[in-house]
Amino acid sequence: MTELFPPSESPLAARSDDPDSFAGLSPDCVLDALHSAGFQCDGRLLALNSYENRVYQLGMEEGAPLVAKFYRPQRWTDAAILEEHAFVSALSQAEIPVVPALVDAAGQSLHHFQGYRFSVFSRQGGRAPELDRADTLEWLGRFIGRIHAHGALSAYQHRPTLDLENFGRQPVKFLLEHDFIPVDIRPAYLSISSLLIDAVAACFDKAGDYPLIRLHGDCHMGNVLWTDSGAHPGPHFVDFDDSRMGPAIQDLWMLLSGSRAEMTAQLCDILAGYEDFFDFQPRQLHLIEALRSLRLLHYSAWLAQRWDDPAFKLAFPWFNTQRYWQDRILELREQLAILDEPPLVV
Repeated sequence: MTELFPPSESPLAARSDDPDSFAGLSPDCVLDALHSAGFQCDGRLLALNSYENRVYQLGMEEGAPLVAKFYRPQRWTDAAILEEHAFVSALSQAEIPVVPALVDAAGQSLHHFQGYRFSVFSRQGGRAPELDRADTLEWLGRFIGRIHAHGALSAYQHRPTLDLENFGRQPVKFLLEHDFIPVDIRPAYLSISSLLIDAVAACFDKAGDYPLIRLHGDCHMGNVLWTDSGAHPGPHFVDFDDSRMGPAIQDLWMLLSGSRAEMTAQLCDILAGYEDFFDFQPRQLHLIEALRSLRLLHYSAWLAQRWDDPAFKLAFPWFNTQRYWQDRILELREQLAILDEPPLVV
């Protein structure tokens, strides 16, 4: 199976990146970095909400403010970042509402400054979509279908694949090997995670062969901004930082919520627009709860492998407590029971 990260940059291969990796990223450094790439800032700087990377809104001497993303060192190779930029740029050229990285006078979208790598984006405003509206879901489905139609045209060469090994077995192995699970509940966590991984594997077997396409990868409502006016009213898809190869359903299931009946209705509304542009394979319905299960396992490991970053201790003070791991065991047990239920039918 394809590894989530090559060994040299795998967050599961070591405890975390250097905890001081962003320590030198002062406001002056950010401003100097933007100037080095030809973006003339006026000194206004606002840190935006981001944990994996460092993201800032900067005022420009001319024009609207821009957003600069400073990438977490060693997470992605330059080739992987540029591959994502190329995909998003192609989507933008196809008039799909995404936010591509801006290029400098030399046509470069990835910049280097004092050991940091960064990219610059136009600022995109908007609000969360109203997911209780059928027309909103259908609208979202049309654009996700268009994203997937482009995503299926070629494959990533430098980005990973979403699969059971990368999002299930490796995260659990990391948590156990680095002693994050308290000793007294370690057997319970190991037991339930093993049962869950086996159940997820069975779901993947039921789904059978399915095409792997380039995805948004993290298509939750925080990464979809809705506008009611302007040149392109409707949804705008932002932050393709987690873009990877995987099954199409990955970009759909995070839009679903509520009871089984409610999720079924929501998915039908999404597919009403989606299938205008890309064929949906019903056997991928077996993967919805399987992918949710993998996200639960991976999230704990994501927090753990970043735990030496001071920003994570401030943002997630409840992590790695006895109560946290007890709640996770209960959560995984509940998820295992859900995996025993039949998949949604649309």
